[in-house]
Amino acid sequence: MAQSLFQRLGEAIIQGEIPLGSKLSEPVLARQYGVSRGPLREALNRLQERRLVERMPRLGARVVTLSTDTFRQIYGVREALEGMAARGAALAMREDDLARLRDILARQEASIAATGDDAPNALGAMDQDFHVAIARAAGNALLDGLLCGELYQQLRLYRSQLRKVAGRGRRAVVEHRRILDAIADRDPDMAEWQMRRHVTASYAALAPLLDAVAAKNPSPAEELPE
Repeated sequence: MAQSLFQRLGEAIIQGEIPLGSKLSEPVLARQYGVSRGPLREALNRLQERRLVERMPRLGARVVTLSTDTFRQIYGVREALEGMAARGAALAMREDDLARLRDILARQEASIAATGDDAPNALGAMDQDFHVAIARAAGNALLDGLLCGELYQQLRLYRSQLRKVAGRGRRAVVEHRRILDAIADRDPDMAEWQMRRHVTASYAALAPLLDAVAAKNPSPAEELPE
């Protein structure tokens, strides 16, 4: 139950259903999700480990807010690790993994062509995440654990904000195509370069939005409705 609740609450935060900065009342959440306090506390502890929830003295638990410092740090780490993953994938990716990566990209391209929807990759299921597919095919268990485990939810939180940047989804899919082509060509240098370029472009698209958020006065944490 704690695992299921951890996943449900994490998705609600990523999708924006629970607003950033919101206070997390255990009684309210227990009633809302129909669970006891024990599994709920375990789920909140796991969300805190994934840096989606923070606990403040005398204020209790709340959803994290966007931080320009955290953003710079995590995207610096992301560029290095995902560049390494793309390099590894170009060397190690099997044909069945490559076919699945092509399928994921084809779905993204079809969605953009049909609807013009700029919803970013981070809002989809993990098994349809272009970046996860590359990390898991790179042949490096430690790298997989970092990108798809320890850092994944926090990365998704920042990546999900790109839905607010007009046109970024369409450009990201073009960049995904270039990364896939380099991996399919078994060109590790080009694959790493294209991935680093992609992450840098995402950073450049999101930085002005986060700077604008940081410039505003912080608002009081919002209580979830009874």
